Amino acid sequence: MRRPNFLIIVTDQHRADYLGCYGHPVLRTPHIDALAARGTRFERFHVASPVCMPNRASLLTGRYPSAHGLRLNGGVLPARASTFVELLRQEGYRTASLGKSHVQPMTNKPAENRERPDMAKLDAWKDDGADYTREQPHHYQGIERHAFPTPYYGYDEVDMVTFHGDQAGGHYLQWLRAQRPDADQLRDPAHQLPHGYTCPQARRTPIPEELYSTSYIRNRAVDFLQRARGAEQPFFAFVSFPDPHHPFTPPGRYWSLYDPADFSVKLPYEAHHNPPPPMRWCREQLLRGARHLQGPHDGFFATEQELREAMALTCGMISMIDDAVGDIMRALDDNGLREDTVVVFTSDHGDYLGEFNLVLKGALASQAITRVPFIWSDPQKPGLAPVTSSALASTIDIAPTILARCGIVPYHGMQGRSLLPCLDGQASVQDDLLVEYQDNRARQGFAQAACVRTLVTERHRLSVYKGEAWGELYDHQEDPQETRNLWDSPSYHALQSGLTQQLLHKMLEAVDPSPRTRYNA
Repeated sequence: MRRPNFLIIVTDQHRADYLGCYGHPVLRTPHIDALAARGTRFERFHVASPVCMPNRASLLTGRYPSAHGLRLNGGVLPARASTFVELLRQEGYRTASLGKSHVQPMTNKPAENRERPDMAKLDAWKDDGADYTREQPHHYQGIERHAFPTPYYGYDEVDMVTFHGDQAGGHYLQWLRAQRPDADQLRDPAHQLPHGYTCPQARRTPIPEELYSTSYIRNRAVDFLQRARGAEQPFFAFVSFPDPHHPFTPPGRYWSLYDPADFSVKLPYEAHHNPPPPMRWCREQLLRGARHLQGPHDGFFATEQELREAMALTCGMISMIDDAVGDIMRALDDNGLREDTVVVFTSDHGDYLGEFNLVLKGALASQAITRVPFIWSDPQKPGLAPVTSSALASTIDIAPTILARCGIVPYHGMQGRSLLPCLDGQASVQDDLLVEYQDNRARQGFAQAACVRTLVTERHRLSVYKGEAWGELYDHQEDPQETRNLWDSPSYHALQSGLTQQLLHKMLEAVDPSPRTRYNA
């Protein structure tokens, strides 16, 4: 029996409720909604880590960041780490990564050791000698396409896109320069088109829609599917869009597709009864006029107008992705591939995007940044009605689910669980989830780089912050929007203690079981 094809579509910094099928009141995403209508939509899907690189590595390995080694942005997924894509390749799959990969650094700027400059050159791990520069800018100068060495974490074919918005690089930038000699001027924020938006990092790019990174990735995916037509070999294609991650740069008509006046801040800062210290610190930075607004990772406190604009522009970027998804699905149909292809849609993490007046992401482990969309659209799904699953699920579950779907045994040390039993909307395979977060420097009022562990259960969310006397505890049944932190409430001390013990056991469960013992002691 022929194994199915897999088309995995991933967006960047895309919270779950920013899709039509997840209930957004303004955003229109008919093509992604159509995937949900033909498949299973998971309501309680969370990332393994709410930051790009660690969670992308968790998707590839089916393992927690603390196990696979890429724990924070700026690190690398070790070359010796196994990926499920390698297993697919070994079993005869044609494998391709089209778009943003981000399991190696996208910059060549050395990290600063802010806390211990004297320790900058010392590390517990020796350099393994592997080349971890493959996503860095110096490979993508000029217009002559960089010959990317493969296999790359199991991918036979790589079309690399790095960074975000109108600053996207990699093979895309080389292609853009070949199309437009003035490409670097188009990407220069100093040459953006006029607009009246005040939102930080909102830039009206002059890059035409057809030359924007979303269109480029769409075209590469369509080309790949055309080449797969009639092939005996099954394929696995990872199609990864850098949007809607900031900067907010929807091109052409997508800039004005949504009106900021149609959006509202439904969960302002004032809605939180006892805001945790980082939230208060971010607000104080706004009041003092000391916000850090241009960093790629620093969540900050924003005004209502800034948030409305960020929401509208984010929706513009998502709508462009949705149109691209429509074109990709038509290519599946046109090339006779739809009935043999499992399509998955998800994202690497979310965005506060107005929650308590915050925007972007950070250490505060709210559902806005840990809960993302996950849609599994399978041609073998029985029945025509869409299915919604309330089962708790994680990014680490994607790899074992794909392997189970094509009958391949996972390698030793894979920590996720197959979600195939959950596709009918009835079953569940786990009672709780672990979310890991580790920062690479101190920010948002933390005295040291934040290290956070979060437990998500059927009813509660508990977050413990290393070195901090405070923590977070929320009851989702009584307080689904997490507006009342129960951490210090005397009547919840027993619950906090029990959940902390449950978190400890979940962390013990996440301890790396690989490699196997080679010999008896």
